Formats: sequence, structure tokens, C-alpha cells
Amino acid sequence: MLNGRSTVNPELAALVHAAVRELGYRPNGVARNLRRRQTTLWAMLVSDVGNPFFTSLVRGVEDGGRRFGYSVVLCNTDESREREAEYIAVALADNVAGVIISPADDSTDISALVAAGTAVVTIDRELAETEVDAVLVDNEKGAEQATTHLLESGYRRIACITGPRRMSTAMRRLRGHLRALRAFGVPQDRALIRHADFREEGGYSAMAALLDEGVEMDAVFAANNLMTVGAVECLTEREVPIVPGRLGVIGFDDIPWARLFRPGLSTVRQSTYELGRAAAQLLAGRIDNPARPAVRMVLQTELHPRESSGPGATWAVARRPPLRPERASRHGDSPGGGGKGRKAPGAHLSGRSPSRWRTAPTRWEPPRRARWRWGWGRRPGA
Repeated sequence: MLNGRSTVNPELAALVHAAVRELGYRPNGVARNLRRRQTTLWAMLVSDVGNPFFTSLVRGVEDGGRRFGYSVVLCNTDESREREAEYIAVALADNVAGVIISPADDSTDISALVAAGTAVVTIDRELAETEVDAVLVDNEKGAEQATTHLLESGYRRIACITGPRRMSTAMRRLRGHLRALRAFGVPQDRALIRHADFREEGGYSAMAALLDEGVEMDAVFAANNLMTVGAVECLTEREVPIVPGRLGVIGFDDIPWARLFRPGLSTVRQSTYELGRAAAQLLAGRIDNPARPAVRMVLQTELHPRESSGPGATWAVARRPPLRPERASRHGDSPGGGGKGRKAPGAHLSGRSPSRWRTAPTRWEPPRRARWRWGWGRRPGA
């Protein structure tokens, strides 16, 4: 009766519920689960709870789960296979009704869940050799959209900062980027491709390496939201301006503060909330019908062009001088002492760096052969 079954006489049910409220009775969930041999809990394993991408995604899963009478327990694997394996063991021990997992990488092992008959849905990343339900976005198409937009805007030397090689998401976004280059007849330059860790630090380091190595580029495509932020932070600290038509930037994932950047940051948007709702629907369906064939659902991305990828011509980005040798490391002590040398929050949005992050006081100049394009001197032969 307290489970809401419709077979109970409505008048009798009303009397029982009135007595429950009067007595303050609470059902014993543990005893109920022992009888059912299953809980009303879902475990959701995400690879990086600090990534805003997962905030909206988890909200979608939670809202979807509530519709079907389930609660969601969140587990952060922190991109660690060991922690992921621990949480899978906990999910099995607690006999959860189902698991939604964003795998740490393509080698994630969920065979124990499958063998135990636990309903599983993978989200955001796909496991190639496992027949389970999956909800994904069209990563290859989204990356192709981003690079095609830059190419149509006149950029040709486009750097790509993508994720680790061991992740299908990263490699599919790289394939989409390269496919767009081939469609426009632009030759591939391996020096423009960098693999990072899908985090802000990775985007920062990859962008710094491109600048330090003197790689000529006129645009940057960063393959997730946090790496986009890291790349923009690096450009800001090196005082390399994001100038539409000279140095364009576009990122994968529409971060909430993209409009606050100056210029506004172009992005490819994923429907993260809808991704979570779809995963919840698939998991509830799998619990109700364990024997049905595995479903693979792919959602489309949407291009959001803003000022950072405005139309331009083929330019060579100026190479900044190296940072001062005595400058503190990004997370070390500041040169003057007195605390950690991290930037103040939001410093990358202001267009200026805190004083302790200033680069060497060398005058910034474009490459010699491109100076006339930047308004430095006369055009060759003029």
C-alpha cells in the first residue's frame, strides 16, 4: 500500500496514509531492499566532478531518475582506474539498481557489473568491446563543425589541443578536426596537434608548448571546456591577444561564462542536460527489460560562433618572448614570497595578468615576414 500500488482500495489507502502521518511512521528501506534484493538507488560514476560539463549532466540524470522513482548517488573517479574499480565494487556490494558511468578511459572494466546482471549505461564515452547501452554526442561531427567554422572564417594554421590518446572522445574529436582540414585541402601539420589531459592545466601546458616552440598558427581549437580555459589563460599571461582575423579561438563545450570573455568565446555546445535525461531513461528501461538489445543513442552538437573566431585571413601569430627565468612556477611560490603563485580568480577574463605573472618586458612584434599585415612597416615590394 505504501508503495503506491493502484490495486488497493482508495478509501482504505487514504485511511492508512492518514495513520502514517499521525504516527510519524517511516518505512524501513533496508528491510524493503532485502526483500526485493535490489535498492532504489542508482550509482553515477563521473570522471571529473570539477568539470562544469558534468554538473548539468548529473542534473539531467537526477531529474530523470526521480521520474522513475530512483535516487542517484554520485561517485567521482577523478580519471583514475583504481578509484573507478573501487566504486564499481561498492555498487555491487550495495546491490544498486543500476549504474551510469562515464568511463575513465577506453580500458574501463565493467565486466563484473554485467556478470552480476546490474543494469549499466555508459555516458559521454563508449566502451568498444562491451554490449551495454550508451548515450553519446557526435564528437567527430562537433569537432568538424568547429574547424570548418574556422576555415570558413579564413584561418588556415589551426592548432588542435585534444585529450589523451587512450580516450575515444579525444580521438574522435581529432578525427573530426582532420576531416575538416582535408575537406578544405589544408595539409595536416603534426606540430599543430597536441594531446593533453582534458583539464585546465593540460590546455595551459599545451598552449605554452606551442608558443615556446615557435609554432606558427592563426587559430586554436581546444577539444573540451577546461582545456579551452587553460589555453586562454596562457595566451592572456603571455600577452598574446585573441584578435579576430589574426588569432582565433574556439572550444568544444559551451562553458557558462563563454560570453564573459573578451572577445566572446566561440564554442560547440553539447546538450549535457538532455544527455543525462536520456541516460536515465535508458537505465530505467534496462531495469524493466533486461533482455532487450543494447541501445546506442547519439545526440548532435550545436555551433555557437562568437567574436573569438571572427572572419580573418591567413596570419602568422606572433611568438612571445619566454617568461622570465626567475618567474615563479604556475603553482609555486610567488617571486616576492607570501603565498602561492596562482592567479586571482577571473584574472583570465580581465585582459590583464596580475603583476607576478608578467612576461619579460620585451616589445611584442609580429614575425618579420608578416609585419606588413599587422601594420608594421611597408608591404614587401611596395
